[in-house]
Amino acid sequence: MISSAIIPQPLARLPWRLIFLIAGISGIGIITLYSAAGGSAQPWATKQAIVILFFLAIAITMSWSSEATIKKVAFPLYGAVLVMLVVVEAVGFVGKGAQRWIDLGIIRLQPSEFMKLGIVLVLARFYELLPAGDIRKWRAIWPAAALIGVPVGLIILQPDLGTALMISFIGVTVMFIAGVPMRVFLIPGAALAVAIPVVYQLLHGYQRKRIDIFLDPESDPLGAGYHITQSKIAIGSGGIFGKGYLNGSQSHLDYLPEGHTDFVYATMVEEWGLMGGALLIFAFAFVIRWGMRVANNARSRFAQLTAAGLSATIFFYVSINLMMVMGLAPVVGVPLPLVSYGGSAVMTVMLCLGLLMALERQQRTTSRVL
Repeated sequence: MISSAIIPQPLARLPWRLIFLIAGISGIGIITLYSAAGGSAQPWATKQAIVILFFLAIAITMSWSSEATIKKVAFPLYGAVLVMLVVVEAVGFVGKGAQRWIDLGIIRLQPSEFMKLGIVLVLARFYELLPAGDIRKWRAIWPAAALIGVPVGLIILQPDLGTALMISFIGVTVMFIAGVPMRVFLIPGAALAVAIPVVYQLLHGYQRKRIDIFLDPESDPLGAGYHITQSKIAIGSGGIFGKGYLNGSQSHLDYLPEGHTDFVYATMVEEWGLMGGALLIFAFAFVIRWGMRVANNARSRFAQLTAAGLSATIFFYVSINLMMVMGLAPVVGVPLPLVSYGGSAVMTVMLCLGLLMALERQQRTTSRVL
């Protein structure tokens, strides 16, 4: 924190080291987008900066929320987002072959992004209300499974496999931290592994193609495997220290598709090399570590599960994207938060950070009172 002699007391209580770290990550993203546009602030860098500042202001405003207020919105938020997902299926906007948005005229709202927060809050609230002695009983499992399964099913229908997987991972993480026995996850996991051939046949054609390309990118290097092949070339050609800022050939010559969105990390590493890429990963690691520290210091079960779930949300965003661009996971369209161009991931991560700051602020306030 910064001394109140420098800035007003309410602002001095903010976790400024975290805010500066978030600003640093966002700054890396903005200068990478500037480079990806060939050394121009348009069309991505300026818009991204405005979106980040807007949602950072919202996150800071949210940091004054009380834990009691966050509890009150858990079930209503989940219910509202669930209704929006149903509306998407009925009258949602179709773009790029998917029906994921509600067109409000001014903006296009993607309800599945809000569900990443909604599933954390509703499961944290559910397990807080559940008697401690029931955590190993069936009543601790089936309601949570239903709370996860219904939105995941609706999101798969859009289709948006990447977001569905993220929500599943986040929900399972909260269940595990809440104390649900490991066997509850191992048995369905084993059953799913056995059913993989059947599940594979039920996937959309483009989803099966992504898995095929993940297993063997060289089988179609100029077609479906083009993205991951060029991403690996960009990352590898950067070497230890990179080619230099604004000197990335893969992105500037348009060999690297989606170099400003899903594959922005490859764009960055080509110019900044292994050292720059590692620095960005460490920055995200510190953010996640801070969030888990908030969970560890929580004085209530709800705060503990919420903080851990929100930290896991950021972790899955980062890890899935990095594995994707390095060829360690299929391409599922998960952006790198605060770095990739686009407002959806920025919004989700900033809302996560706003809630985490609110819980951390309440911890400090309670400590001073005690």
